[in-house]
Amino acid sequence: MNLKDHKGRGSQYNLPNRFEKIHSDEDFFDDEYFENTEDDRKIVTEYFNDDSKSVLTENKSPDIKAKFSINPYRGCEHGCIYCYARPTHEYLGFSSGLDFESKIMVKQNAPDLLRKEFLKKSWIPQPVFFSGNTDCYQPVERKLQITRKCLEVFSEFRNPVMIITKNSLIKRDADILTEMAELNIVKVIVSITTLNFDLQRKMEPRTSSPAKRLDTIEYLSSKGIPAGVNIAPIIPGLTDEEIPEILKQSSERGAAFAGRVILRLPHSVKILFENWLEKNYPERSVKILNRVREMHGGGLYNHTFGRRLTGEGKYADLIKMIFDSGCRKYGLNENVLKLSADKFTLPAYGQGSLF
Repeated sequence: MNLKDHKGRGSQYNLPNRFEKIHSDEDFFDDEYFENTEDDRKIVTEYFNDDSKSVLTENKSPDIKAKFSINPYRGCEHGCIYCYARPTHEYLGFSSGLDFESKIMVKQNAPDLLRKEFLKKSWIPQPVFFSGNTDCYQPVERKLQITRKCLEVFSEFRNPVMIITKNSLIKRDADILTEMAELNIVKVIVSITTLNFDLQRKMEPRTSSPAKRLDTIEYLSSKGIPAGVNIAPIIPGLTDEEIPEILKQSSERGAAFAGRVILRLPHSVKILFENWLEKNYPERSVKILNRVREMHGGGLYNHTFGRRLTGEGKYADLIKMIFDSGCRKYGLNENVLKLSADKFTLPAYGQGSLF
């Protein structure tokens, strides 16, 4: 290597960045799954290779129903203004604002890393949460199919998995999910924040529409795939009045279970959300933020386990009462679905076969 003498510098050249750009100037939207309302986007989404050496993250929170989660992407093009995962992008040197939704880290080796985890003698078969941070069915998945390949690994080893998404793109993988459902090793949670299309477009600009999410619940249920709804986040003074109708329509489409999460605004997310409110709903901004504070002990975020997702106080209790009443009325959560971990198996090549 021919090096110049850069005086006053320890290194004399740049190594290749492991976060190498892999895609740019491509559009991964498809009317079948997504509604792209920004044909003349000025900010182009960029994709970078994430050369992570592990893919399963251990959860420390008792609020999460699984000890491990998997996230094939970091950052999310869905662009949900309230997303609690936005501050994680700052660890990469990016902003939690536009960078979070326009600079996406892609773990192309996620399926291989997952397979290596399952082959370890130390692995104890158990449900894995897919994803816990950013949506595993965001637009670029339509082309890269990393989530699909990971599901093939879950199916191959018969390890149970719980999937949560805002996107109807999951219907693409119904063939794999149907086989897994027959073994009781998969369930799908479709997140719905609002049934109001205009509000959803402002708040979650690149997700599937509310109608397509309901269609997704119906489609998966018709295939025998356990599906439910997560009303998340519930925004007091903006979306909370929709709880009964979301439960009703989800149940009518075949949802078997339901969950709820109260809006929480950690770190820089509170600034982004406050600015969004002032721009879109200035007349309701103060009321909404005061209600959020009321449910989080006076702040816009309370990290206390057991409270951060459900909130506390009289208004949080009222929301719980409305939610529980709706679940009883529409037959949701009547039976607890416990995924099977006893069907886990090692493929022949993973058992040191001599043949």
